[in-house]
Amino acid sequence: MEIIDNIPVWGAPVDEAALKQIKTCYYIFGQAAMMADHHKGYGVPIGGVIAHENLVSPSGVGYDIGCGNKAVLTDADRADVRANIARIMDDVWTTISFGLARKNKESVDHELFDDNNDDAWQITQGANSAAWKLTSLRDMARAQLGTVGSGNHYVDIFEDEQGRNWVGVHFGSRGFGHKIATRFLNRAGAKDDMDSAPVALDSRSQEGQDYIAAMKLAGRYAYAGRDWVCDRVVRILGARVLDSVHNHHNFAWRENHSAKDLWVVRKGATPAFPGQKGFVGCTMGETSVILEGIENEQASLSLYSTVHGAGRVMGRMEAKGKRNKTGEWTRPPKVTQEMMDSWVSDSRVELRGGGVDESPHCYKRLPEVLSEHADSVRVLHTLKPLGVAMAGKDVYDPFKD
Repeated sequence: MEIIDNIPVWGAPVDEAALKQIKTCYYIFGQAAMMADHHKGYGVPIGGVIAHENLVSPSGVGYDIGCGNKAVLTDADRADVRANIARIMDDVWTTISFGLARKNKESVDHELFDDNNDDAWQITQGANSAAWKLTSLRDMARAQLGTVGSGNHYVDIFEDEQGRNWVGVHFGSRGFGHKIATRFLNRAGAKDDMDSAPVALDSRSQEGQDYIAAMKLAGRYAYAGRDWVCDRVVRILGARVLDSVHNHHNFAWRENHSAKDLWVVRKGATPAFPGQKGFVGCTMGETSVILEGIENEQASLSLYSTVHGAGRVMGRMEAKGKRNKTGEWTRPPKVTQEMMDSWVSDSRVELRGGGVDESPHCYKRLPEVLSEHADSVRVLHTLKPLGVAMAGKDVYDPFKD
């Protein structure tokens, strides 16, 4: 870790584009940190943490409000899972909906859709015919509940160092959170430019209060979706849940740091207070971890945060390449299907879906990233992937990340 212009930064080499962004954030918010899996984002870098007594940032939370991870420990029979992992992944692939549309017609509902369970549904902005109500998104939210999306979102079957099986998922609030974020960013005059300064809303204003209420509702929605998917996969395994670890990594929390109450915004960063557990997922062909925060000076400097994954080293288009209208490569791919297949095969992972832009080649190595935070987190369990399911490479989903 090094302090750069008063900002604690983990990870080497430092991504200069992300560093430029976090410096802008620091100038606006007064406190900032950047985790070891950092890379450039929209307004706020992925792996960025920003804090202020009164300001909250829709740019910092991002479009996928409440994106996060859940891992559940099961009592599934190890030998049975290993022997039948291909069939299990077939069942996951046909039962869980990836991308935009729901292919599974099972009824998925939740009490959060009841007006009486959250006043946020009553948020109204504008007047007369131009008025926008949060309830207008309810049907779409209900239809997408329990869908995983695409991009780097997944369902995994793991085996830990004790031979126990876990189910892990990664996704967020889908189109519901995306449309909430879009609404508040547009109202604030945000530019569609990655290098623009992040939007800052005063939490004491009506706009700020409305955003916080809508964000919290989207966060509950994300939790409900991950709960449903994990429970459904556990049923596929014919098992029971013994324990679980569940956390957002795109959210804003009201927290106390150094005897001061702050709004802490984490964008692609996992909360890691002393004793708090987190599930940090890796790529389709590498080991993930369950970790917990430990107290020390670096933990405090990070605002008790850590990584949310390995962190990208290669953009999607860079990995996939680009063709012109005649089919000729204008930018050759850096990752081929053969490269990805070879890595997954060598890792003995049963893969369903996935594109080359999610190949392990596109990411840093998680053990190296975690080593940067070794003073502030400890690894409790290592989770080896046996089966991984992600949206197919040709699946369209505007809410994928």
